[in-house]
Amino acid sequence: MNAPLSTDGSTRLVDRRECQHVTLPPEEEAYRVAILLLPGFSQLSLSSFLDPLRLANSVAGRRFFEWSVSTSDGKRVECACGIHVSADHAFSNIVSAISSVARPHMVVLCAGEQVETQASAPLINLLRLCRRDRVPMAALGTATWLLAQGGMLNDAPCTIHWEKMPALTETFSRLNVMNNLFVKNDDLITCAGEFASFHLAMELVSNRLGKETASAVCHHTTALQWRSGSDKQWSASSEFKGVSKTMSEIISLMEQHIEDPLSLYDIARCVDYSRRQIERLFDRYVSCSPSRYYMRLRLERAKQLVEHTNMPQVEIAVACGFVTASRFSKCFRDAFGRSPTEHRVCSVTTTRRIRQESSFDTAAITRR
Repeated sequence: MNAPLSTDGSTRLVDRRECQHVTLPPEEEAYRVAILLLPGFSQLSLSSFLDPLRLANSVAGRRFFEWSVSTSDGKRVECACGIHVSADHAFSNIVSAISSVARPHMVVLCAGEQVETQASAPLINLLRLCRRDRVPMAALGTATWLLAQGGMLNDAPCTIHWEKMPALTETFSRLNVMNNLFVKNDDLITCAGEFASFHLAMELVSNRLGKETASAVCHHTTALQWRSGSDKQWSASSEFKGVSKTMSEIISLMEQHIEDPLSLYDIARCVDYSRRQIERLFDRYVSCSPSRYYMRLRLERAKQLVEHTNMPQVEIAVACGFVTASRFSKCFRDAFGRSPTEHRVCSVTTTRRIRQESSFDTAAITRR
């Protein structure tokens, strides 16, 4: 039987069978995690990070991890799917805690799609304080953007959710953005978010409580194993790794050369194939020509920049390898049925409508 679990991570044993062969470290101070939530945050990212810690406590029968939730004003905050989450503290409480005996062992920042507008002065000051006082920080999903805005990443390797990666790279050109699940750099961790948050949490459990405990947690969640931070996020090339190594290499080359598209001749030289062999590969696996597939990759990148940045159309055209803005606009319209400008307006409108429709009145539900 599962015992009740408290919000601070305290728990009793879930099932002795889960940990009868697990060797645990000696009793020690609980590892305190301060969660900073911003409006529109990803509930999946938050749950994927916290539940493994909760289960580690449950499997171990001890409170090895505890956590608190903070928002800018200490009031409840709404996640992307419209659910409201209560807060334990305001951000200002974390500022005070950093210089106290209750200093958090890690600060975790969780944000959502509208992260570009959420870099308030109090938040950035808090993050810089954590950086200065060497409090380990983890940014889940889009929260990496806030660290970049605060000047805390510089040229250090980092990652962000793949959908936001083109926008981050174009907006902060000095960043060393990697397509990894998560990247550790001294006291700073950036994570792609969503299910990647689970793998980051599992590494934390493994490092503190051992691989046996982590395996027991994986078993409880029905996960076969947890992945390394160096594992890659999704990319078009990954779809072909188990099918055709050459096809995967070619698409990887295309993805790396969006701004400066390679000719089919250059691609053929890189993979030591003839142009005709490459054309046959694309006809077999994707039923289109290499040039058409390459154009599709470039336009998908452009679509991400249109949706997630305020970059002018001409800059997006250059970033995606188009010689002129007019050529880019024509290709974009042919692919998506509307111009880049129209698509941006429609994207903003759709996002607002989805947020309004996903929000619900919890008080009204209670009254029923």
